[in-house]
Order: sequence, then structure tokens, then C-alpha cells
Amino acid sequence: MILAIDIGNTNIVLGGLEGEKILFEARMATDLIKTSDQYCAELKNMLALFEVAPGDIGGSIISSVVPPVLNSVKTAIRKLTGKPCLVVGPGIRTGLNIRIENPAETGSDLIVAAVAAIQEYGAPLLLVDMGTATTISVLDADGSFIGGCICPGVKISMEALTGRTAQLPGIRLDEPQRVIGRNTRDCMRSGIMYGAAAMLDGLLDRMQEELGTPAKIVITGGIAKFVIPMCRHEMIYDRSLMLKGLGLIYRRNVRA
Repeated sequence: MILAIDIGNTNIVLGGLEGEKILFEARMATDLIKTSDQYCAELKNMLALFEVAPGDIGGSIISSVVPPVLNSVKTAIRKLTGKPCLVVGPGIRTGLNIRIENPAETGSDLIVAAVAAIQEYGAPLLLVDMGTATTISVLDADGSFIGGCICPGVKISMEALTGRTAQLPGIRLDEPQRVIGRNTRDCMRSGIMYGAAAMLDGLLDRMQEELGTPAKIVITGGIAKFVIPMCRHEMIYDRSLMLKGLGLIYRRNVRA
């Protein structure tokens, strides 16, 4: 079994992979303060929930956008399994052609998701990831990564709205019943959720136009399933895209 770990700004997603099959998937909070020993204990407990022993893990791979946590988790995996792990970054074979001004600046999360999306759905495509930030990656007809955009995520927008205003209350991100809210909380909820959907629709229209060819739209990320029903574009939702991409990259490097 391969242990795949995606370290995001808010959550750490881990999954057990056997070939192309995802055996389990779990999430835990990203914590900058935790030590490698604490992460080791938490990973061990998480694996125990799925009746997986450390000895069952034959290898591991990590993608991270949080450098301080990467080192702690990498050390934790070595302590837990006794084996080093692959880290998505320079020197790792991904099979993705990155055609932007500075390829080294491309986030490992964008690379991993793009690798999986091309394998699963083909190109050209527009790849949306709704996490702490909302990103849209553009992959042309040749499957090359040619750029995209980065926007504030839904939760960032909500926290900014409630944190920087004196009278607006905290709200839950429930699906709004209508666009025109009839009380303060409903107005906020509508503005955040429908605003995110309208932003996606507008950006996707402009990107399709600039790309000059029809492209599939693939979407992933924790908040995506709540926003998709409010969007006007047809989208393919893939909750496990990151784990699939990590599995692909692991196999490409181990076979090499």
C-alpha cells in the first residue's frame, strides 16, 4: 500500500492507494505548531481507524504548500514506517509540461491535480480547485500547463467580511435559498456563495474565450460541491483528484 498525503493550508488529506484504487481517504487539520512526534502519533491513530498497520505501507508521497509542516510530516512518516518518502518538487518526474514564465513557482498542488485531470479526462481542460484559495489552471490541447489564476477562497472571503466589519455576524456556509436575501445572514450567505459561483462562471467564460477552444471543466476541493449547483457551467466534480495525481506521480518515479 502507498500512503499519499496532500498538505494544504487548512487540511491535510491522506489516502491509502493500491495501484489505481483508493482504499481509504481521511482528513486532519493542518497545524504549524505540531512537532513531528505529534504528527507521527496522529498519523498512527488515523491509520488505525482503517485497520492499517505501519508495516502495511510500502512507500509514501507528499505534496505540500506549507513548507514548515512538510518537514514535520516527512519526518513523522519516516519514524512511522521506517522508509523515506517522495516529495513532489524539483527532480520528481511528473510528466507535465509546464509552459509559464517561471515553472519553479508552480505550486505542487496545481501540478498534482493537473497530472490526474489530464489522465482522467484528457485535454484541453480548465481545472478548478476550491480550497483555502480558489485556483483555476489552464491545460491546452497538448496537455501543457499554460497558466491560470488565483483568487481568495470562499472561507477567506467569509472571514474577511465578518472580521473587517463591525456589525456583520458570523455565519455558516449553508446553501442559500435565493439570491435576494431577506435578512442579514441570508444576504451574506447569498453574497459569498453566489458570488463565488458568479466569479467562477465569469472567469471560465473569459478563459474559454482566451484559450480559443472548448475545454472540459473539472473541479475539486472541499467547498466545491456546495458551489457547483449555483454555477451555470457544466462541471465534472472529482473529490479525490489530488490522491489520484499523487498515485500517478509515485508510480512514474518508482518504475523509473
